[in-house]
Amino acid sequence: MTGTFGGALEARGIPAGDGRLRGHTTGEVETEGRTLIIKRIAVHYELAVDADADRETIERVHGFHAQHCPVARSIEAAIEVSTTYALTAA
Repeated sequence: MTGTFGGALEARGIPAGDGRLRGHTTGEVETEGRTLIIKRIAVHYELAVDADADRETIERVHGFHAQHCPVARSIEAAIEVSTTYALTAA
């Protein structure tokens, strides 16, 4: 998912490479019977941006990137996926 988000940002002129974009993922597991099932995955991105970064474009890309991510699309029927992001100074 991080790659899809970063690629979409880069395509719109927002630098996401060279360590500017980091993703942190956590999962929530529940037991059904005697089986552990992954129910939810939360991805938090940290993006280092320049002072003049187009924050509106970043928000827009964040809003749609999961719809174009092969991983998210592959698991969405079985696992709830959520994403958040924070901007930091580059």
